[in-house]
Amino acid sequence: QLQASGGGLVQAGGSLRLSCAASGRIFSNYVMAWFRQAPGKEREFVAAMRAGAGAYYADSMKGRFTISRDNAKNTVYLQMNSLKPEDTAVYYCAADPNYNGYYYSQIEYTYWGQGTQVTVSS
Repeated sequence: QLQASGGGLVQAGGSLRLSCAASGRIFSNYVMAWFRQAPGKEREFVAAMRAGAGAYYADSMKGRFTISRDNAKNTVYLQMNSLKPEDTAVYYCAADPNYNGYYYSQIEYTYWGQGTQVTVSS
């Protein structure tokens, strides 16, 4: 029900925009988020956005990444600028109809996309 796309290979300093298209239900009132998992590391929070509210970011992404959503298209985006080699990971989108305040915790999310690979070369 969540389809992530937009990953690829980019040089350090470059940009990518990831998309996560939802289907099967209306996600306009859901909390939408992005997580990532680098090789050999645990999955970590990247950014989240509540319906009709602000966005939240992991400290290392603030100022470089921007999460946005287009409810008409049932899609959430992650614009990534000034990419660094350490941003290399599989990026996952996630969604949940409830907001319990723990937007940074992956266990709060019911629906997950399949992941899209982002590789940043130095």
